[in-house]
Amino acid sequence: MTTTRTQTTNRAELSGVLIEREALRYTPAGIAMLDARLSHGSEVHEAGNPRQLDFELALRFAGALATRAERLVPGERIVVSGFLAPRRRQSKSLVLHVTDFASTN
Repeated sequence: MTTTRTQTTNRAELSGVLIEREALRYTPAGIAMLDARLSHGSEVHEAGNPRQLDFELALRFAGALATRAERLVPGERIVVSGFLAPRRRQSKSLVLHVTDFASTN
């Protein structure tokens, strides 16, 4: 695929079960942060064949979303949307930085 895009896309949306939620913390700049893990399971079709997916993904909530996410409890079903970014500089591990979420319980 040849593309001459000037804008790139980095957006993800997943549903699943919250399996871990760390305590709310604050950065030295005073920004609320909360890390969590989501367990996702689904069936997708790839090349015309069904494929079962089961994985866990690290989530990061920041600012007002972090204080809202502090009320989430493990076992709660949620839908999250956001963007993927490295866990830290020079890291190959990815984290979904949540820009919106909703409980589906």
